[in-house]
Amino acid sequence: MPTPYSDKVFHTANIIEFAKDIEAATDGAFKITVHSAGSLYKHADIKNAVRSQQVPIGEFFLSRLSNEDAAYGVDSQPFVATSYADADKLWAAQKPVITELLAKQGLMPLFAVPWPPQGLYTKAEVNSVDDLRGLKFRAYNAALEKFAALAGAAPTQVESPDIPQAFSTGQVEAMITSPSTGVSSKSWDFVSTYTPINAWVPKNIVVVNKAAFDGLDASVQAAVLAAAEAAEARGWDLSRAETDAKTATLAENGMNVITPSAELMDGLKAIGAQMQVDWNESASDEAKAIISDYNK
Repeated sequence: MPTPYSDKVFHTANIIEFAKDIEAATDGAFKITVHSAGSLYKHADIKNAVRSQQVPIGEFFLSRLSNEDAAYGVDSQPFVATSYADADKLWAAQKPVITELLAKQGLMPLFAVPWPPQGLYTKAEVNSVDDLRGLKFRAYNAALEKFAALAGAAPTQVESPDIPQAFSTGQVEAMITSPSTGVSSKSWDFVSTYTPINAWVPKNIVVVNKAAFDGLDASVQAAVLAAAEAAEARGWDLSRAETDAKTATLAENGMNVITPSAELMDGLKAIGAQMQVDWNESASDEAKAIISDYNK
């Protein structure tokens, strides 16, 4: 099972527990070997590796697929869902649509776990959107690329393991990401300010090749599904705890954790509103249905 993030990241720790739960439930008859930190397949290749049955199961960042259909990236649309309660409601609306889309590619979702709400990392305090203008900005999906561009920054695709090098070489100067990634990348080594803007609450998803799953004994299928249900519940709890713990760790390592100014938030939300208008013009009917159900 390939995963994109290191063993120190709570998503990976949760997946390792998921694998242990299945092994225990099957008395050791069914084992999953987790290959973390992109060591087996690079992040961008994991979904297609599962689809093509090079591996039976894998994890990836859900909104990486937003170029295939906007439905995959709803949770990374800025300021649509900015709390765990809202993120839970959004996932309830998103999951049925995602399940149908993935089924067309021979894939089946097992569980999804959110990152902590996304915050802003910069070398200096940011008081308005204008302060972001001209900065080289790390992006990890299409929505963040557009967000950075609308803020006047220059988006650059950089994967999580490459963040320290990207900052040290001047490839990027600012980023929006979770406190988890901020800590795992030791962001205090290259930036000094963290502003918890709670821009969105994106998810990782674990998918299995449907043909591979269908080939399992019924008892093993049941063990996998039960472990997946437990992993999703545990993962959401871990994410909530992670938000507080990792934000505290950033401060303990010398970063300035500052409350975002009203001017900054107004500017960021205006970008988010513009993105939602643009998104609505090109989004699929399935993606629009997610937002409609969520808003109800």
